[in-house]
Amino acid sequence: MRDSLEVPADLAQIAHALAWLEQIGERDAWPPRLRFGMELSLDEALTNIVSYAYPDGRDVGPSAGRITLHLARVDDQVALTIEDDGLAFDPTQLPPPAAVDSIDDAEIGGHGMQLMRHYMDAIRYARVDGRNQLTLVADGVAARGA
Repeated sequence: MRDSLEVPADLAQIAHALAWLEQIGERDAWPPRLRFGMELSLDEALTNIVSYAYPDGRDVGPSAGRITLHLARVDDQVALTIEDDGLAFDPTQLPPPAAVDSIDDAEIGGHGMQLMRHYMDAIRYARVDGRNQLTLVADGVAARGA
């Protein structure tokens, strides 16, 4: 199985990318919390990239932007880097959503980065050669203990 995947920046391709990651998690026997956190974070990141990084309409068809996923394992950490050629945007700079007193007061949307921060041990962003690079890092040992 490849530990890299390239897909068009198209909402229909998110399921393909998630299936790729799920197969790696099964192959490598990731603990449930690690698998859930990685899959949730990838889904959130890809949805936002496809929805917002291509305002000029390059999000569908043959001219769609390209998203590349790279998975690396170092010691007991898993790092998933998501690269895209869309508009520059650093999601790590987003502030957490405002605290509310009740669920009825909560805003719909805008909680994806907070969920990613909850499940990932580190989230890094860089802009390299005109491409966004978002790296999600999870510690497999911590996930096993959960």
